[in-house]
Amino acid sequence: MNSADKIVFLDRDGVINKYPGDGDYVKSRKEFEFIPGSIAAIRKLNEQGFKLFVISNQAGVAKKLYSQKDLDLIDQRMQGSLKKQKAHLDGIFYCTHVNEDNCDCRKPKTGLLEKAVASSGAQVASSVFVGDSILDIRTARNFGCGAILVLSGKEKIANRSHWEIEPDFICDNLLVATYYICQHYG
Repeated sequence: MNSADKIVFLDRDGVINKYPGDGDYVKSRKEFEFIPGSIAAIRKLNEQGFKLFVISNQAGVAKKLYSQKDLDLIDQRMQGSLKKQKAHLDGIFYCTHVNEDNCDCRKPKTGLLEKAVASSGAQVASSVFVGDSILDIRTARNFGCGAILVLSGKEKIANRSHWEIEPDFICDNLLVATYYICQHYG
């Protein structure tokens, strides 16, 4: 591990793979579909020396809409597809709780980000969170890192007047965000 690492935290649904829709979940491998350009974005970030961690709330497990095994199979498919394209994630961290559990890992709390950094032995030089919701932006602010909102998932620019917090940068998708990250966090 370098003495100081550049870290990108990525939400999953709506950033890496297609957003299933409000109130829905990606419940199986066959429902997981990469957003065009997301694999190329991850590969470019790998090539630029960033550590990449998925940070995602997946309450569907607690709600029994899908199992932990289903979630693991989705991860295997995602990582396998990335590997075939010479890309990888350094870690995947999920909160499988519901809000009522009041855990420290459910976004916008920062437990998963802290766990990712600790598990990798990373020494954070700079970090940024790429997400598709204002919840992700709030998580980034709570952790003290950069915040990029992509419009490839949940949030829409038409809702901007209702946002309680602004991201550092707004872009269409992860691939566009990657070029911004390489220029500003590299």
